[in-house]
Amino acid sequence: MLKSILKTSSAVFVAASIGFASAGAAVAMDENPMVGGAPMFADKNIVENAVNSKDHTTLVAAVKAAGLVETLQSEGPFTVFAPTNAAFEALPAGTVETLLEPENKDMLTKVLTAHVVAGDVKAADLIKMIEDNGGAYNITTVSGDTITAQLDGDSVYIFDESGNAGKVTIADVNQSNGVIHVVNSVLVPK
Repeated sequence: MLKSILKTSSAVFVAASIGFASAGAAVAMDENPMVGGAPMFADKNIVENAVNSKDHTTLVAAVKAAGLVETLQSEGPFTVFAPTNAAFEALPAGTVETLLEPENKDMLTKVLTAHVVAGDVKAADLIKMIEDNGGAYNITTVSGDTITAQLDGDSVYIFDESGNAGKVTIADVNQSNGVIHVVNSVLVPK
């Protein structure tokens, strides 16, 4: 089912006539930002890099619990709005623990895939989409939910369907199978 969602989301992005950078494009290591005190390597995939970030241990644990490791290690390309540990800690008490329980795997998968977009959306592309669309750009995630990107000054914010916003704190962390943009909030689907 996730593969069909990914194909559908990918088709939506392609149909939007947005030029995405090649997922396999080589980027020098010094051009990639450090995340969570660890270097991010453009020749490694999303999971291989995320496991090294001390700021994303909760996200990595959640990806493992949801069974999404194989998907996020696949060819992609994917754009991941990656919430930090602090973002997960800001959720109501007990939320993360509840999501990580095996009986809540479907709910956890929906939350996580609400942070993933099919395609390789660089910050400059996203900003152009926002500007070309009058200040806000709606994006369908692989979960089928809609997130909205908006600019506030030089900062990009990603809004979930409930109006909660996550600020992109580190953009364009290039991966072999896409790109990660670190956000300071968990995007919760309706």
